[in-house]
Amino acid sequence: MSDPRYQKLAANLTGFSTDLKKGEHVLIDAFDVPDAIVVALVRAARARGAIPYVQINRARITRELMREAAEEGYDFLSRIELARMKGMQAYIALRGSENIFETSDVPADRLKTVMRKMKPVQDWRVKKTKWVVLRWPTPAMAQQAMSSTEAFEDFYFRVCTLDYARMEPGMAALRKLMQATDRVEIRGPETDLRFSIKGIGVVACGGRHNIPDGEVFTAPVRNSVEGEITFNAPTVYQGVSFDRIRLVFRKGKVVEASGGNAERLNEILDSDAGARYIGEFAIGFNPHILHPMRDILFDEKIAGSFHFTPGQAYDEADNGNRSQVHWDLVQIQRSDYGGGTIAFDGKVVRRDGLFLPAALKKLNPEHLLKKAAG
Repeated sequence: MSDPRYQKLAANLTGFSTDLKKGEHVLIDAFDVPDAIVVALVRAARARGAIPYVQINRARITRELMREAAEEGYDFLSRIELARMKGMQAYIALRGSENIFETSDVPADRLKTVMRKMKPVQDWRVKKTKWVVLRWPTPAMAQQAMSSTEAFEDFYFRVCTLDYARMEPGMAALRKLMQATDRVEIRGPETDLRFSIKGIGVVACGGRHNIPDGEVFTAPVRNSVEGEITFNAPTVYQGVSFDRIRLVFRKGKVVEASGGNAERLNEILDSDAGARYIGEFAIGFNPHILHPMRDILFDEKIAGSFHFTPGQAYDEADNGNRSQVHWDLVQIQRSDYGGGTIAFDGKVVRRDGLFLPAALKKLNPEHLLKKAAG
C-alpha cells in the first residue's frame, strides 16, 4: 500500500510548486528514490492533464561515469540533455542517496569537466522551466540529522508538505525592505561583513522552486564586499565535507580562505574567475529547520540563518558574477549558535536570529508556528 504522504507531496509539487497545466511536458528526475513516489508524481501530473517523462538515476553509476569523464563524451551528453530540456515546460527532481560522499573520490578536474559541460542544461532548466528540487528521506539523512529514521521521515514530510502560502506576507515585507536597502552590515562571532545590495533584484522563495523553502535572496554589488566571515554550519560540496570555513574579502574578492579541507576549498574557489566573488546573499527563516544536517536544501533555510554564496549569481538577482560554482555557505545567528546581527542602512533588522521590525516579525518562528497550528 502506498504511503498517503506520497500523494500529498506529489499533489503539492505538481500543484503549488510547478502549477502544471494541461498539455505541459514535465521531466521527473529521480535519484535513488522509491518507485512509489515516482508513480505518485506520474499520476499527479496526469491528473492535471500534463505529460510526464521519467529519468531514473543511481549515485554509484553517476560516480563511475564521472571518474573518467571525457570532454567529448560530455559534449555529446550535454547536447542530448539540452535538447530534451528544451522540450519541457516543468522539471521535478527528487534526490535521495545513502551516501552524500559518493563523489568524494572523483578527481577535481573531472568534476570541473562535468559541471562545465552540463551547465547549459542547468541554465536552461533554471531560466526556462517551472522547476522544483527536493531531497528524499533516507536512513543516511536521518543519521546526518542525528535522528531515528522514523522521526526523520515524520520531520521531512511535515516540512515538505507545509502550507508555504503562510510565509507570503512576511516575505513580501522583507523583499520590499531589501529592495530599498543600500548597505548591509553583518556582525557576530568571527564575523564583520559589509556590502551593498543597492539596485540588485530581490526574490522571495516560498515553495515554488526548492522544498523545503523559506528564504529571501539577493546578491551583493560584486566589488562591494569587505571584511571577514566564519560559517558555523558544516557543508558538503562536490562530495567533500568542510567545517568552519573562514573567508576574508577585499573589494568583493575572497583573498583568504581557510578551515577544514583548506586545500580542496581553495581548489574550488580557483575553479574560475567568478568563484572567489559572491553571487547570492539570502536570509533563511523556515521555523521547522533549526540545526544543520550537511544538506544544503535544508540547511540554507534554517531559522535565524543567512547564507553567502561564492560563485554564480541568479538572473533574478544578478550582480554580473559568472561561475560554474554556486556554493551556499551558512551561518546561524540564533543565540544558541553564538548570536549576531544584520543591519540595513545602519538599522538592525534581525538580532540573534529574530526579526525586529513589526512587519518582519511575521517571519519569526513563534508567529509562523502559531499560524501553522491554528
